[in-house]
Amino acid sequence: MSLTPPTPPRPTGASGAQQDSASGAQQNSASGSHLDLASRAQQAASAALALALLLLGVYTLRAFLAPLAWAGIFAIAFWPLYGRACARFGTGRYNVLLPAVFTLAVALIFVAPLSLVGVELASDSHLVSDWLHDVEQNGIQEPSLLHHLPFGQAAVDGWWQENLADPGSARELVQRATRDHVADTGRVIIAQVARRLTVFVFTLLTLFFLFREGEALTTQLRRSANRTFGPGGERVGRQMIVSVHGTVNGLVLVGIGVGVVLGIVYAIAGVPEATAFGAATAVAAMIPLAAPVVFAIAALTLLAKGAVAWGVTVFCTGMAVTFAADHFVRPTLIGGATKLPFLWVLLGILGGVEVWGLIGLFVGPAIMAALMLLWREWAAEHDPFEDGAEDGEADDAVKPRTPAGN
Repeated sequence: MSLTPPTPPRPTGASGAQQDSASGAQQNSASGSHLDLASRAQQAASAALALALLLLGVYTLRAFLAPLAWAGIFAIAFWPLYGRACARFGTGRYNVLLPAVFTLAVALIFVAPLSLVGVELASDSHLVSDWLHDVEQNGIQEPSLLHHLPFGQAAVDGWWQENLADPGSARELVQRATRDHVADTGRVIIAQVARRLTVFVFTLLTLFFLFREGEALTTQLRRSANRTFGPGGERVGRQMIVSVHGTVNGLVLVGIGVGVVLGIVYAIAGVPEATAFGAATAVAAMIPLAAPVVFAIAALTLLAKGAVAWGVTVFCTGMAVTFAADHFVRPTLIGGATKLPFLWVLLGILGGVEVWGLIGLFVGPAIMAALMLLWREWAAEHDPFEDGAEDGEADDAVKPRTPAGN
């Protein structure tokens, strides 16, 4: 006789179905929770792997980050013109000709002025050696301007006659200044030129591929920004691109204009090497508050030659031109595109140069524009991320033109 208790009968009917359903739901819930945990773990591991690879990639390319950044800035600046050229002439089967033409044009923008300045300086290099030889033989004559100083004229005149006007003292000064420094300075200059030339070559190479693959890269970046950050990420990216356009127009074009205007003034006033001074003024005018240093040196050169009226004219004209450029033209171009007050434009430029170097001229205002956009959206009365129509309109306004293919 078996002592095993009999198995209770299985419930039938509605109550049995309810128990089976509850048991199945518990099993599915447990299985789903395990899958969710596994999915979260996989997502965390994928994110960690992607971050590690990104950091390794940045570390590997750290020596080429500057050329990549410059190429990106040039591509953004010239992309509207490149898009119109593609729409007009087509990209061709291999899409090589137009990218090469635009890359060569960007190269000529920098090579042509530097070559002109270099040729002019090389042609006048004998003047420097002639001047040094004359100083060793006759000393440095005291400028007539120093004879009319309002105070300290006797002390200045005595020091000049003792140290510069006397040929022996002047010869000793020249020898002390040039001894063992010419070779060292030459090596430093050659190293810097080689380094800058390498950066420039890699910038042009990257720029060619950005022109060639820019449309596909733009689509991938927009899709990635939408997936990662939502509509706000794409909007911030568009605002930074617009700020780069505005900064290029406000800094580069205005700087070139200031250099051309003051270069003409230098030539009329008789400033030595007026072309070189004009080019230096154009570069310095791209940086706020830097141009006065150049035209002040030009004015002092004229004063040293005894042309007091022309020196004062050059300095006053330079102040007027840079004042108009910094307070009227440049804020209109940069602030109008980025919707930034001029104070934030100025702080972005100066802070960018301080932190990032010359490329900070463009990176600084772009960062300030993005931060200002985030602040305005955060402080807005309605949620801008839910305003689909406005986002679509802005996207159509900033979206780059699609190149036409054959």
